[in-house]
Amino acid sequence: MRLTGKVALVTGAQQGIGRGMALAFAREGADVGINYLDDRRAAERLAAEIGGLGRRATLLHGDVAHADQVHSMVAGVVGELGGLDVLVNNAGVFPRVPFLEMKESDWDFVLDVNLKGSFLCAQAAARAMVAAGRPGAIVNIASSAIRGKALGVHYTASKGGIVAMTRSMALELAPHGIRVNAIAPGLTDTAQPRYEHDEATLAELGRAVPLGRMAQPDDIAAVAVFLASEEARYITGQTLHVNGGVFMP
Repeated sequence: MRLTGKVALVTGAQQGIGRGMALAFAREGADVGINYLDDRRAAERLAAEIGGLGRRATLLHGDVAHADQVHSMVAGVVGELGGLDVLVNNAGVFPRVPFLEMKESDWDFVLDVNLKGSFLCAQAAARAMVAAGRPGAIVNIASSAIRGKALGVHYTASKGGIVAMTRSMALELAPHGIRVNAIAPGLTDTAQPRYEHDEATLAELGRAVPLGRMAQPDDIAAVAVFLASEEARYITGQTLHVNGGVFMP
């Protein structure tokens, strides 16, 4: 197992890609901090699954857009699980709003959660790693939407910011042995696309992908595990595009 003895914190872990990553880390031997905001039961079910894999899990309620809650979350995982080696900045929102109708509050909400939240969590996690003298890995979740997406000016700005922020963080944290990379997923089979599209549309969208299907959360999780592991020890400041070939930068 590639992450034996490690402690990982996954934000927005109660569902979708975050849930898949939390389970993948546990399967590779890591104990997992499960951050959630509004679905404790889902987080508890995830913790039980992780326990069934023989790993420890701790529940960490908190809004990543608020520094005090982020600090409590990081302190909680360090206190409960004995340290912190890996952070995955997965928590994010994407309320679709036309540009001409977008309010300042719409913009602020998305940037606060997606971009500021990733900054706050990365800073708190890195401080904990440096204070403990532990090398580590930070994995930020961007999106293939950085190339532009209708009804998502706020979202694309936030995810583009994550890519740029990842590079700068990587430069500053490298002397501490902390690697920082990003994953830019394409269309992934989670609750949001299933809420927005019927099965026929989802099938059509999958066929449009060069590899012939939508991503599954496990596809993204596998890349996160790689970036967190020793196999990626010489990789930092990079964005890995995991989209089945739809977008080739």
